[in-house]
Amino acid sequence: MPRILVIALVAVVVVVSAIVGRSQMTSDQPKIQIGGPFTLTDHTGKQVSDKDYAGKYMLVYFGYTFCPDVCPTSLSIVGDALGQLDADTLDKVVPIFITVDPERDTVELMASYVPHFHDKMVGLTGTMAQVKSVVKAYKAYFAKTGNEENGNYTVDHSSRTYLMGPDGAYVTSFAHATPAADMAKKLAETF
Repeated sequence: MPRILVIALVAVVVVVSAIVGRSQMTSDQPKIQIGGPFTLTDHTGKQVSDKDYAGKYMLVYFGYTFCPDVCPTSLSIVGDALGQLDADTLDKVVPIFITVDPERDTVELMASYVPHFHDKMVGLTGTMAQVKSVVKAYKAYFAKTGNEENGNYTVDHSSRTYLMGPDGAYVTSFAHATPAADMAKKLAETF
């Protein structure tokens, strides 16, 4: 009988040591900073900053209105996911579309574009310097391709949708073509 107790005690010590060691190992890992302060212009022409959305979750997507497929697909998924939330949960989130093509995506164009996806959708634009700053803060990517001289170009860009917490901190992100039901479920669990 004492031998069984010794084996059980050793097993408990090994398990506890593994758990403590793992938690210390993961807590010492550097956290990647995603997101940060920004000042842009919304689709109504009002200058806004990240502080205007404090206290709300933000679903942030980077794209452009001339995008032929990826952006409309991602923004439709966001809109469909929001449509699956109850009113209380929906009230806690602001969907935000930030252009990576501010030279073409004017306030007026954004105002006619974003309502197609959800009535709560906010479109943000700004100067190229402002857009580059927020793209960098979110660890996103964009680059023009094609003939810029005649305005016939596309913009390669990352296609993740970022979920930011009410404090502006990164919560998670969703890959392109994440099913709306999966996104809605994660949002409901998070809020």
